[in-house]
Amino acid sequence: MSLWALIAAGAFGAIIGSFLNALLFRYNTGRSVLHGRSGCMCCGQELQTLDLVPLFSYLFLRGRCRYCRSRISPQYPLVEAAAALIAAALYLQNQDPLHFFAALAVWMVLLFIFVYDLRHKIIPWSAMGLLALGALVLMWIEYRLTLTGLLAGVYLALPLVAFSVVSRGQWMGWADGILEFGLGLLLGLSAGLSALMMAFWLGAIVGILLLSLPRGYTMRSEVPFAPFLILGAALAYFLHVDFLQILSPLF
Repeated sequence: MSLWALIAAGAFGAIIGSFLNALLFRYNTGRSVLHGRSGCMCCGQELQTLDLVPLFSYLFLRGRCRYCRSRISPQYPLVEAAAALIAAALYLQNQDPLHFFAALAVWMVLLFIFVYDLRHKIIPWSAMGLLALGALVLMWIEYRLTLTGLLAGVYLALPLVAFSVVSRGQWMGWADGILEFGLGLLLGLSAGLSALMMAFWLGAIVGILLLSLPRGYTMRSEVPFAPFLILGAALAYFLHVDFLQILSPLF
C-alpha cells in the first residue's frame, strides 16, 4: 500500500466533505447545490478559490471570513476532517477501487445524515434511500446480496419501528427504523446487532451527561438518535466490533 495513495484518499475525502458542507447548508432551502458560487453566510461576499480549500482555508483564515471577519462555522473543518479520516480508513481496509468508492459513497451519505440530524433533528428520506441503495451495491460487490443479508436489515429495523409505533414517535423517531434498515444491510445481522447495542449505550451515556448539565435538559428534551446509530455502526464497521463473534467461543 502506497503512503501517497493513502494521502490522496484522505484529500479526496476532504474535497467530498467540502461538497457535503454546501449540501448541508443548502439542502431544503431552495438554493441549488450545483449552481452558484459559495458566499459568506454573513456578508454575502462571493468566495474565491483561496477561501474554499478544504481544511487549509479555515486554518489559514483562522476561522474568520476574509472580507467581514465574521466567524466561520466550525462545522466546515469538522465535516471535512471527518470525511478525510473516513476515506483514509476505508482505503486502509480495502484498496480495490470499486469497493473503495462504493463504501465511500455509503459513508458520505451517513456523514450527511449524522450532521443533518444533529442540526435539524430530522433525517431526509432521500438520504435514507441513497443509503439503502448504496448498501445494496456494496452487498453485491462483497457477494453478500442474499435473502439472509436482506433480512438482516428488516430484523434490526423492527425493534425501532415497534418503539415508534407504540410511542407514536415519542420514544423513537419514525425515520430511525428506516435508517437502521440501511445499516443492517451494510453490516449484516451479527455486526449490526452489536452496532445497535452500542448505539443505545452511547445514547444512554450522553443522555445522562446532558441531564447533569445546568442547561435545562430534561427527560422530555429531544435528542436525535441517528448520530448514535451511525457511531455504533462506525465502531462495528471500522473497528470490527462484533460481540456475537467475540462470545461465540464461550458457547
